[in-house]
Amino acid sequence: MSGRPVKRSLTLRGHRTSVSLEDAFWRAFRDIAEVRDMPINALAAEIDEARDIDVGLASAIRVYVLDWYRDRAVSES
Repeated sequence: MSGRPVKRSLTLRGHRTSVSLEDAFWRAFRDIAEVRDMPINALAAEIDEARDIDVGLASAIRVYVLDWYRDRAVSES
């Protein structure tokens, strides 16, 4: 498993953008989109709309992934 960020392209509201995330975050991000039955671009757009203007999209995605798994862990305990 690579700890280095990997840059991939996403489309947010019709505009292409690149996001660099570590492989583990990309996999978790895709898994969450699948569980929520939505395209990864739609999930990225949702996160983008909710983030503070001074927070980068990659950071917002990482925090979203962390919070999503943390919420599931708490609900299972």
